Amino acid sequence: MSDSPKNEKRSTAGQTAQAQVKRLLSLIPYLRQHDGVAITDVAEAFGVPPQRIREDLNVLWMCGLPGLSPGDLIDIDMDAVDGEGIIHLSNADYLTRPLRLTADEALALILALRTLRGVTATGERDAIDRALTKLEAVAGEQPDRVAGQAEVAVTGGREDIRATVTEALRRGKRLELTYDVASRAETTHRFVDPLRVFVLEGYGYLDAWCYSANGLRSFRMDRIATITITDTDVVDHDVQLRDVSKGWFDALKDAPLVTLALDRSAVWVAEYYPMESVTAADDGGLTVTTRVSDPAWLRSLLLRLGGGARVLSPEGAGDSAADAASEALDQYAALAG
Repeated sequence: MSDSPKNEKRSTAGQTAQAQVKRLLSLIPYLRQHDGVAITDVAEAFGVPPQRIREDLNVLWMCGLPGLSPGDLIDIDMDAVDGEGIIHLSNADYLTRPLRLTADEALALILALRTLRGVTATGERDAIDRALTKLEAVAGEQPDRVAGQAEVAVTGGREDIRATVTEALRRGKRLELTYDVASRAETTHRFVDPLRVFVLEGYGYLDAWCYSANGLRSFRMDRIATITITDTDVVDHDVQLRDVSKGWFDALKDAPLVTLALDRSAVWVAEYYPMESVTAADDGGLTVTTRVSDPAWLRSLLLRLGGGARVLSPEGAGDSAADAASEALDQYAALAG
């Protein structure tokens, strides 16, 4: 907690839960250090009307330790607040007690910081390394054993790529990049507005608004070939970032289902991509059902597999691949005379 309210946004606009929580976390240590302070002075310090501070005190009055008995709750002299306009706060001494982490809690934080370190540029790692040093030193009675219980391996791309992405996010600038699209075996040139960096299944990703696709895309950091910060500021995009905390498969749960019949030569697809269902066929092939969020990906996969895959449902899902294959054959025929 910070005992200085200087960073509190000075606004008398509408209240939000996030703004109130942020203010409450600063308000408690502030009031403990300024016992008997006038409510008007507190309001001025936090940049809000006195009535807003009065509403905050009503919330704090019902907060405290588990148990919810009078001795567990923060005590505020509301008579002094309403009568004299001054604030006396007590029974919150436990907030100054040093934080004690269990071995499991410390290990979880250590692994999270090591993961974050894997997608952070060198110049931004100092704070992470300092936090890791402190956590590893207090990770139970045997810090070396706790810290060494698990390791994190993150493929986050080249150092210069990570540094450029970090700088673009910090400055709010558009990026120009070339990207290797594995599903189409091609390299593309794009302009994107960076939104966030995250780690999933051991790889670092950049979420960005892609102007080529005119939509939100996730770029694997190790597949970015070149990247440059432009002079153009990013713009606001009305998009909701996907929740990937449970993996790509869960993130695609609302995508349409497509059922494919795979010959023996194409059964590797069931191991390479997430599947909703896999059923063995008598001829050694498979019948699989997967979710497809991008029709272009399905078209590319079907062209790649040639005759090794057929779309069973929904009707028409494979038409674009068939049309592309037919057009390619016509071009070959024309070239052959």
